[in-house]
Amino acid sequence: MPFIRVSYLEQQYEDVQLQHISKIIMQALIDHFNVPEDDCFQVFHAHSKEEFYYHPRYLNVERSDRLIFIHITCKSGRTIRQKQDLYRQLAHQLSIGVPMRQEDVFIVINENEFADWSFGNGVAQMLPVSEEVSE
Repeated sequence: MPFIRVSYLEQQYEDVQLQHISKIIMQALIDHFNVPEDDCFQVFHAHSKEEFYYHPRYLNVERSDRLIFIHITCKSGRTIRQKQDLYRQLAHQLSIGVPMRQEDVFIVINENEFADWSFGNGVAQMLPVSEEVSE
């Protein structure tokens, strides 16, 4: 059930590269977070130079204008090991498949609970029926 937002500087990636990024992210989620193959919800945002800020050397990582921010919102419960393995796979596979520099792969995970998700129809589908509240 992860929801993915990918932000990047406009004109840095072609459509086919964005498709590769999407597929690589999905495969890493399948491999390390045990996400079902059909659980794909991703949004890509291209930003103008005036909307895209980053420090080029924070924590001694040399970033370029091909930097992408991958924001993963998902249910809590993954281990540190699962997250680290996901980070490694994403950086490595993106460097090969796009291609791009591993230094330009910035990932953040935001965790929440089943009650924080509605996949449509105004229903929290992931909650057991006994937990749904009717008002």
